[in-house]
Amino acid sequence: MAGADTPRAFPFHVATPGEALEVYAQLRSEEPVARVRLPGGHTAWLLTRYEDVRTALTDPRFSKQAATAPDAPRLLPIHRGSNSLVTMDPPDHTRLRRLVSGEFTQRRMAPLRPRVREIAAELVDDMLASEGGTADVLTALALPLPIRVICELLGIPVHEQDRFRRWSDGILLVAGGGPTAAADAAGAQEAARNLMAYLGRLIATKREVPGDDLLTRLLRAQEEDDALSVEELLTFAMTLLVAGYHTTTAAISHLLLHLLDDPSRYAALLAAPEGIPAAVEEALRYSQVASGFGSLRIATGDVKLGGVTVSAGEAVIPLMNSANRDASVFPDPDRMQLDREHNQHLAFGAGIHFCLGAPLARIELQVLLEALVQRGAVLRLADSAQNLTWQLATAFPRPERLDVRW
Repeated sequence: MAGADTPRAFPFHVATPGEALEVYAQLRSEEPVARVRLPGGHTAWLLTRYEDVRTALTDPRFSKQAATAPDAPRLLPIHRGSNSLVTMDPPDHTRLRRLVSGEFTQRRMAPLRPRVREIAAELVDDMLASEGGTADVLTALALPLPIRVICELLGIPVHEQDRFRRWSDGILLVAGGGPTAAADAAGAQEAARNLMAYLGRLIATKREVPGDDLLTRLLRAQEEDDALSVEELLTFAMTLLVAGYHTTTAAISHLLLHLLDDPSRYAALLAAPEGIPAAVEEALRYSQVASGFGSLRIATGDVKLGGVTVSAGEAVIPLMNSANRDASVFPDPDRMQLDREHNQHLAFGAGIHFCLGAPLARIELQVLLEALVQRGAVLRLADSAQNLTWQLATAFPRPERLDVRW
């Protein structure tokens, strides 16, 4: 094991992106709070056990806002000049979250299920009508479903999704080291500026011609009591767009990959569709979507974790992927158990930064599986999962394509 004087380089090399890294299990057992070196030269404490990860996500002594300082350690490029809900600390975070959280409760999201079901049914029917009985489910399902849903929710014309996709891809590149680091950061900044400018124009249009959409409702709230600044409205819309697309697309691709990699898993849902909600939760736990790269925090005081004292000013990276494979919480954690009970996974985070879009993401994942199962589509991978090519330079890794047959 690497000692405190010779920290491991992080992120670790990923040989099989769809599966948990063996080093995570080793660290959980031998060095659950491990010093690592980041691409920019900074060091951080890597947290791999469930208890420590949850503590870092919920303890107010770990600041996300401090991680936005110009010289702070980071794994993701951060857009300067704007305050995002995902990087704020209280009291600003408390104020802003209170203003927008009502739009994302399970009660508010539930009426969207029929419309999501219509979109999913259309996409699945189009895919199954493909000649040759084969398709790339990433292109056919995992990309268009989240984009269409989030665009409709915010009131963004669907024909704008290609530009949005390019910009959002650029924003979430994992920060690299070496000669391309400056160019990567500059590209992410430019993508963020382009998306902010587009949203600014869209909001100006909605001031003149209001719609029946989330962006109009937030704009109306902003105009009524000025509790939500124009900049905060813009940044929140950008955050929701990017997160709502990237995270759900990656989650869908991992869900389908793991269900089809072992045909018995998908067959179990065809035989008993009532198991779909539990299967979705288990796929969220088992998959490696929630990397934790965007969860880096800075300690504002000395905190003891796993027998290590994290000093004020030091960075921690809580790895949700590793926490979700912790045997002390999830028996037989490396087995995908579709009917797992008491599945308190951390795929959506925890604490004040628990993912606002979790209810919507769950709806999309469940409804898409329902659409496939209801049609009796007996899907199988067109090639071995080991032969997949992965898109890795992003906070939410996913296959470049995922071909299936039926």
